[in-house]
Amino acid sequence: MTKEDLVVLYEDNHIIVVFKPQNVPCCEDATGDKDLLTVIKEYIKEKYDKPGNVYVGLVHRLDRVTGGVMVYAKSSKAAARLSEQMREGDFSKKYLTVLVGSPKEKRGIWTDYMKKNTVNNMVYVCPSTVEGAKLAELEYRVIDEKKGLSLVMIELHTGRTHQIRVQSSSRGTPVYGDMRYGGEKAVKGRIALWAASLSFSHPVSKERLTFKVFPPVENTPWKYFDITDDVLVYGK
Repeated sequence: MTKEDLVVLYEDNHIIVVFKPQNVPCCEDATGDKDLLTVIKEYIKEKYDKPGNVYVGLVHRLDRVTGGVMVYAKSSKAAARLSEQMREGDFSKKYLTVLVGSPKEKRGIWTDYMKKNTVNNMVYVCPSTVEGAKLAELEYRVIDEKKGLSLVMIELHTGRTHQIRVQSSSRGTPVYGDMRYGGEKAVKGRIALWAASLSFSHPVSKERLTFKVFPPVENTPWKYFDITDDVLVYGK
């Protein structure tokens, strides 16, 4: 990915909201592949002819395989205020995913404890008594079911590594295309997990902002479903 590929949804002196393509790291990782944070720095440096190092703050993360919308901070003050919103639960992230099978209940809350195995970088559900276990919670709604698959809207209450993938697979309904956690139910294909909506208060003006990026509806398995703004409204 290069700065010419960058899709900017919104930008001012304090924040920049961008589209993150699938399989692009949101920040530097062990692979050494070009990451979104570095690309944004290059974009800002060139656009505004800034000398020296450019500050861009990582406020939240998306797994490499997940596409969708992200916000980065352009000042340390903005980064601190956005991070505070995340801690206080005022930072809303909604995802769309296609699961193999369908949850037994059509809406609800999944609450688990999870731990990361640092040797193989896998995350697993475990008892709360396990040392290092962290609470993982999300709210979900099944929108539609077709071809043995289900379109599900998810709103995270916590932001754990691989959380949606692990919590869904632990219930026998893995994310479509997730060969890592899908087990015997895994279906090959590009992973169907998308950060579709991001809502937060501007760190300076306090205005409530919402940004949406929908998945590639022409691709399998998204094309099996009718995806509109309505699917992101929990409680319909």
